[in-house]
Amino acid sequence: MLVFNRFVVSPESGDGVEAFVGRAHAALEALAARPGYVRGELTRSLDEPASWCLVTEWANVGAYRRALGAFEVKMTATPLLAESLYEPVAYETLASAPPGGPVEPRTSDRVV
Repeated sequence: MLVFNRFVVSPESGDGVEAFVGRAHAALEALAARPGYVRGELTRSLDEPASWCLVTEWANVGAYRRALGAFEVKMTATPLLAESLYEPVAYETLASAPPGGPVEPRTSDRVV
């Protein structure tokens, strides 16, 4: 599953871009230490430099939810994530395609 936390961080913001990046690195490190973490990236928009995104990939929704309950995550990542834009953040992968390969559909884990 993928998690997209988007932020708006302008140079005029309270603690500045440099402080935001430091807090995002700490959050990413705390999340990366949790079981089920696959990968993560801190990204910034090329078109709107104030738009940032912390993207993480997890083995499954359970691993992500358990990670949020870990002490280190609560201390470093949760305060940062609380500053993200209020919008849906967690997405399940329903299809993927390797480079040059066919689309591989996946079954939803969601209970309908």
